[in-house]
Amino acid sequence: MDPPSTLPALDLFSLKGQNALITGATRGIGAACALALAEAGASVCLVQRHPTPGSEPNLETYNTIKAYLADKGTDQVVELVHCDLDKFDEVKALFAQALEVMPRKEIDILVNCAGIQRRAPAVDFSEQDWDDVLNTNLKSVWLLAQSAGRHMVPRRHGKIINFCSLLTFQGGLTVPAYAAAKGALGQLTKALANEWSKENVQVNAICPGYIKTDMNERLLADATRLRQISERIPAGRWGEPKDFAGPLVFLSSNASQYVCGELVVVDGGWMGR
Repeated sequence: MDPPSTLPALDLFSLKGQNALITGATRGIGAACALALAEAGASVCLVQRHPTPGSEPNLETYNTIKAYLADKGTDQVVELVHCDLDKFDEVKALFAQALEVMPRKEIDILVNCAGIQRRAPAVDFSEQDWDDVLNTNLKSVWLLAQSAGRHMVPRRHGKIINFCSLLTFQGGLTVPAYAAAKGALGQLTKALANEWSKENVQVNAICPGYIKTDMNERLLADATRLRQISERIPAGRWGEPKDFAGPLVFLSSNASQYVCGELVVVDGGWMGR
């Protein structure tokens, strides 16, 4: 990979010839990020849960990218692999599975965007909900990042982008497992960057603020909480999934070669308030 200083400024953001693996791309932020990777020139491998019996798989993101690439007339590809992120045997095999379907049998970019939420007062929060959230939002990310490191470090080339949260810094309300998982994920991001930056593998995280996604349906439906939150956001609005296209491409590209172990907050100014 050419040193950034030899490339024109706009070319620093190109992902042409790169292969990206992304979880959580079925909807919301992940879907917007997957499309952004393709628009920046990358081939994309989407991770999706196994369809439940009798249900149809959600292929909206896959079909959108496939149609985009067909119109563009490029040699990029979009592939789809299945994995339930709470089943660790599947997670441990996921990276190798993705390698098999991608060009050059390499992954240059890993984006960990999948996550789940459980809400309940701490005194009522169940052990099962705790395990579900920690397993999906933290342990699966660790296992997948470890697989990526084993692939990227010997090649001295790679980008890993984790999705954290405002709750990486704040405790939140009635979401103890989510706050714990996202706080730990921020520290994991830094720990991996401490080890792998010298190997030319940059590990960073994006921390969304309050975004209009399925995960926040309950907050959006609560008139009081919606007003309280909205009034505190300096930008004057909740975020949209498309607001993450730029930060994600930046952290995936040559433009961020010297950005290591950072937690990039994308929150409309919430944390600066």
